[in-house]
Amino acid sequence: QVQLVESGGGLVQPGGSLRLSCVISGSIDSRMAWHRQAPGKQRELVARITSYGTTIYADSVKDRFTISKDNAKNTVYLQMNSLKPEDTAVYYCNNWGMGYWGQGTQVTVSS
Repeated sequence: QVQLVESGGGLVQPGGSLRLSCVISGSIDSRMAWHRQAPGKQRELVARITSYGTTIYADSVKDRFTISKDNAKNTVYLQMNSLKPEDTAVYYCNNWGMGYWGQGTQVTVSS
């Protein structure tokens, strides 16, 4: 059974940083992504990483967020720096190769 479990969300002040983690259990490929959904808005892609380590980012987070993975730990990370109030959302880990999703972790950016 495949499970994706996110952690690392919380409340942070504007300009602060958070690192989200997604621990993967079960057999899946390594095409992973982070998405987010703010209240009243559609879920959107934040960052994606391929099996080869190639990354893409939404324009709104480029140069602030970094997606990475540690295959030995079966974990995908999202390092978020220079956070803004508009980054407030539930963040979801996704295996885009096979369609699995985590349960989400709340990130709130507020003073």
